Parts: sequence; structure tokens; C-alpha cells
Amino acid sequence: MSTTRITTADLKKMKTAGRKIVMLTAYDAPLAHFVEAAGVPAILVGDSLGNTVLGYENTLPVTMHDVVRHTQAVVRGTRRALIIADMPFLSYQVSEEQALRNAGKLVQEGGAQAVKLEGGKRTVAATQRLVDAGIPVMGHVGLTPQSVHQLGGYRAQGRTLAEAEALQRDARALEQAGAFAIVLESIPATLAQEMTQALAIPTIGIGAGVHCDGQIQVLHDVLGLNPNAAHPRHAKAYAALGDEVRAAVSSYAEDVESSAFPTREHSFLLPNEVARALRKTSAVTTVDQS
Repeated sequence: MSTTRITTADLKKMKTAGRKIVMLTAYDAPLAHFVEAAGVPAILVGDSLGNTVLGYENTLPVTMHDVVRHTQAVVRGTRRALIIADMPFLSYQVSEEQALRNAGKLVQEGGAQAVKLEGGKRTVAATQRLVDAGIPVMGHVGLTPQSVHQLGGYRAQGRTLAEAEALQRDARALEQAGAFAIVLESIPATLAQEMTQALAIPTIGIGAGVHCDGQIQVLHDVLGLNPNAAHPRHAKAYAALGDEVRAAVSSYAEDVESSAFPTREHSFLLPNEVARALRKTSAVTTVDQS
């Protein structure tokens, strides 16, 4: 099996060829391994790890340290997938130099091959700075979870003429700044289709309809592993692993409580001669002590 990683150029070729781009999030080595083994060409280490793995209410508490460590794990669990790391809240908004330092850390320490920034025109300068330094950047417009308080919650965007035109301008500006792809989140499908046709770079939809060049979903939503979160409208559960985990752990607990586990096959045994010698030693010790 080839160990050459898929590149941002490969994603652009997929758009040109009309091939849909499949993306998923992943946050650890084992699940990243299985995602890649299923043939997924690109994995996002999303700051959604705050919700799915770390138990936060939203993505805002996620730190650079969090993303670096989880990116390292995902890189270790894969060989071919393009690994894109989310830049967390306030890791790129303060200045272009701050953005460059933190993006460099995700590439150098985390092992990511690209980074993702949320926002339209306001991230154009940072995007340009990173691209000029040789760091591939994925844009993200529409519903941007790091702006949840400003947006008034997780609401669809681009539903008025003014909002739709602003999103189109944002996407064009990011393309001109050198972004290799753009995530379109929670925007009307018709608008996403028009933006996809207008852009030369791939669009990756999440709640943006079927006409995007590709789709991304949060892995835990796909697997049914979100115990406390309401199921997003844009997500489809392809399994109910949360139920299976709960059932498996309940069975384990019952076996432990009833002494049905561990059995002989799950135990390590002494060779017979060692066991006999140990019994004799124990008997002598018992007599001596008495």
C-alpha cells in the first residue's frame, strides 16, 4: 500500500474530474485509522473535539495545545489521508504573525498538512500570510461555530439577499487569497450550488446540500456516539455505536459482578510443576509460622 499522502492538489483534481470529495473529522489514532481504511481521502481534526471529546458546550474553550495533541494522534493513525487541523478560537484573529506562528505549530509539531480558518473577509489577510509562507489553508464560511455568540446560536446563514451576497464575496475573497478549498456550513443548498459553480477551488458542504464538491461530517454524529448532543439536522447517523457501547459495558459489568468473567481462557496459569512446588512452599511456610 502506498504511503504517499493525498495533497491539496489532489482535491482540486477531484473537483475538476467531478469526483465527490469525502471528508470526516477524527480526533484520535484508532478512529482515524478506521476512517482512512474506509477510503476517506481527507480528515479534519476539528475544534469540534471540544464538543465530541472534551465535553465542552461549544468549541470556544479549545486550545492550541488541544489541537496539536489530537492532530499528532490522527497523523500517527494514518498513512495516506490529507490531515487538516482546525485553528482554534483566538489562535489567528489577533494578528497575521500570530496566525503564522500557530499555523506553523500545527504543521511542525502536530504534523498537519493544512490548516482551516473560520470566517470570510476578516481572515483574508491571515490566509494570504499563511499561503505565502507555504501553509495550505482551507476556508470556512456560513455558520462558523467560533462565532456562535455573535450569530445568536447555531442558525443557518445566507437566507437573505444581503447575507447570500456577503457569503459569495467572502468565498471569492478567500479563493483569491489562495485558499485551496472552502467549507460551506449551514447555508441554503441553492446558494451553495451557485458558489460551487462560481469557484475554481473545491467546496466542502456541511448542511449545504448535495451540489457541493464534497461533504464533511463530524465522525461522532455519523457513528451515533453523541450521548448528550441533539442530533444536527445536517447529520445522518449511519450506526448507533453509543447503544452498542452501553450494551457491551453493561454485559461486562454483569459478568464481573456474577464472577462469570474472567474465565480460565482469560487467565494466566502456572505450569503444574510450579504450582505443586508453590503449594509445598506455602505449606512449609505455614507450618514454620505456627
